Formats: sequence, structure tokens, C-alpha cells
Amino acid sequence: MGVLSVKAKTECLYDEISLGEVMLRLDPGCGRIRTTRRFDVWEGGGEYNVARGLKKCFGLDTAVVTALADNETGRLAEDLIMQGGVDVRFIKWVPFDGVGRIVRNGLNFTERGFGIRGAKGVSDRGFTAVSQLKKGDIDWEYIFGKCGVRWFHTGGIFAALSETTPEVVIEAAQTAKKYGTVVSYDLNYRPSLWNSIGGKTEAQRINREIARYMDVMIGNEEDFTACLGLEIEGVDEQLSALNVSGYQKMIATAVKQYPNFKVIATTLRTVHSATVNSWGAICWANGSFYEATHRDRLEIFDRVGGGDSFASGLAYGFMTFNDPQKAVEYGAAHGALAMTTPGDTSMATLGEVEKLVKGGGARADR
Repeated sequence: MGVLSVKAKTECLYDEISLGEVMLRLDPGCGRIRTTRRFDVWEGGGEYNVARGLKKCFGLDTAVVTALADNETGRLAEDLIMQGGVDVRFIKWVPFDGVGRIVRNGLNFTERGFGIRGAKGVSDRGFTAVSQLKKGDIDWEYIFGKCGVRWFHTGGIFAALSETTPEVVIEAAQTAKKYGTVVSYDLNYRPSLWNSIGGKTEAQRINREIARYMDVMIGNEEDFTACLGLEIEGVDEQLSALNVSGYQKMIATAVKQYPNFKVIATTLRTVHSATVNSWGAICWANGSFYEATHRDRLEIFDRVGGGDSFASGLAYGFMTFNDPQKAVEYGAAHGALAMTTPGDTSMATLGEVEKLVKGGGARADR
């Protein structure tokens, strides 16, 4: 018997559905936000990126539940989502007021770091359509009961958007579990989202409640400490990725506090510079720990979305093999590859992921 009870593909229209905000990412390329004269435009969002990766890299059938203001920027976001192959039928379209006083679409200005200069993100997402979602707005009975979904994913970014979004997360998770759908959550702590609404204290209050409904919990060291109040014993901040035993103790504590967790997964990262990181991951399941291949000096082109791509590779591994070792290897490999290309979303192929999982290197394929 596998770690997770994943529904058969024949029972479900969708392999995976994500709940979260989809923003337009404005990227100055190799320049700075404060001095650029042009931006490249991508779509992205912590929860959405998982659905996008599962579709484009792994070939699964996915959809996103979100809300957008019905104007030209909303339709641009929709067009980019469709280019990624993610089903848009569950987008809630909200009439635009013409100015953005009542409802608008989110923007995320993000510049890549280089060397000693870290990456920087500046979000412009107040009053967005998705932040105004509330319990009862989405027909979860239709999605999970009628359509059928094998895996449902959401996270702490969406939960931090407003007073009502945590209620939407819990409503969705409860309905998903009613119909046997695996539910995963990426803590994805963003200080900028919590600072004005209570900081870590509020983040912990909300995320501790949400955690009670999750099968799979995902995050890094900051996520688990900031969102759940768990401490990583004996871990130096700059060398945290090297102290696996510290993570294991933290996870053991989490399992005691949340016996509903069937899988806990965390990325392991040491930042040598913005463009060179150590990168790995561990996964707890069935009372045992599984560690992915550790890549000591991974060269980074654009680190944004690496954790989301880890989550999508992990979900693919469980849905396909129901094997925690394979799942954490696929997650770590996909996350590593995603950080070699620009934008929030993965440009990797399944073949590239499998080559890396098998120990392949960077020799040219000709």
C-alpha cells in the first residue's frame, strides 16, 4: 500500500487543481526595477505555479481556481494561463470598476539577483479580485464531487491575502477530503504579506488552523518557524541546509502536533550568493525520512518559483509512483531545473527531470 491514497485517473477529470492568486510578473531582465525602461511579462503565483508545472513539464491535467478583474490585464493573465495549458474554467470574473478602487488585478515586479545582490520582489496586489473571495463563492461540491480531482494544492500566500481567504482554504480542503482528494499546502511565508496584519503572530494563528486539514505540508525552514512556530534545533541560519538532523527534529515535532500530516517535505537551501546555492530536499512519510540528491553548488539564473516547482515534482512523484524517495527526487530535480530559466514557472521537460534524477549532467544533448 502506498503512502497516500491517491484516486485513480479514471475517476477524475483533473489530476490537480490549485487555489491561489495569479499575478502578472513584470521582469526587468538583467536590469533593476528602479532604472529599467522595459519589462518582460510573465504570469505567476505560488499556488498556480504548481498547476502550471504539473501540466507543462509532467503532462497532467490541471486547472486553477482564482478570480480576476474583467479588463485587459485580466484577459492578458488568462491568455498566459492558457498558454501554460492550465484549464481556466474555474476563474471567477469580477466586473471592473474602471479605476481599481474596488477591484483590480495583481502585479508583481521581480528582479533577479546576481552575486552579492539578492533577488527583489515588489508586489502591487491590494484590492485584487482573488483577495475578495469568500466562503461560498466557489462551487467546491461541483469541482470535487462532480468533476473529480486527484490532488488539490493551495498555500500560505493565498491565505494571507485577506480576512476571508483562510476560510476559502478551509472550505475547499474540507470538501476535497470529503471526496477523497489529497490536499497539499505550501506554507510559503512572505513577510510583506503579513507585516501589516499582525506579522508572525497572525501568520501562526491562521496557518495552525489550516494545518489541521492538510495531508501534505510543504515549506522551507523559514516557513515552518514563522508559520507554525516550530524551531529547528542547532541550525545556523547560513548553514541551515547542511543540518538535516535539525530538520528531522523539527518535522518530528510537527508530526506530533498534526497527526493528520501524511507527508512533510522541505527544501534545503544554503545561499552562497544570489547565483550559487546549495540545493536539496527531505521528505517524511510512513515514519521515515527520505533525502534527495544534494547539489552543493547549483548555479541560479532566476530563483523565483524554485520551491513551487519542487512542490509540483513532489506531487507528480506521489501521483505517479506513490513512492516518497522518487517523489522527493523528482521535486528537487524539477526545482533545480526551474531556477535555470527566467520567470516564475518551469520551462523544464519531463525528460530533463528524469535525466537529472538518474544522475545525468549538463553535457549538451545533440
